[in-house]
Amino acid sequence: MESFEQIYASCLKDVYHYVFSLCRDPAEAEEITQETFYQALKSMSSFRGECKLIVWLCQIAKHIYFARRNKRKRLAQMPPEELLAQMPGDSADVSMEQRLLDDAQAMAVHRHLHSLAEPYKEVFMLRVFGELSFKKIGDIFGKTEGWARITYHRAKLSIMDKLEET
Repeated sequence: MESFEQIYASCLKDVYHYVFSLCRDPAEAEEITQETFYQALKSMSSFRGECKLIVWLCQIAKHIYFARRNKRKRLAQMPPEELLAQMPGDSADVSMEQRLLDDAQAMAVHRHLHSLAEPYKEVFMLRVFGELSFKKIGDIFGKTEGWARITYHRAKLSIMDKLEET
């Protein structure tokens, strides 16, 4: 069998194009593609060779895509009170959480969130909606836990500043 690096090099474009055909968003397609290869690496021992490797990788990608889509749907339909209950945070986040209780403010937060530059938007979303620890977020970006904390804090401050402007 090929090394994982060879598999990655030979299948990356095909997996990306497949995912892009599902989501039609280059950034999301790239994220899902990377997650696909990460999951494949973790479970390579479970690949039994009953289908082509690219088919197996595309199945992983499809499952990741639909899981993310379903989670977004659930979060979009969730009342702000429940959304807050799922948000990680501490007492310093109280003012942000209070803002989310108001539907109009919740929409404003989401609008401002989507206008954030990367990596702030991604870090904020991973922390709040993905419920990942700062350590895991840092690992995803190849950075430290401290970097993830600072990036999240800056994203939160940016959203709060924009809310105060409106």
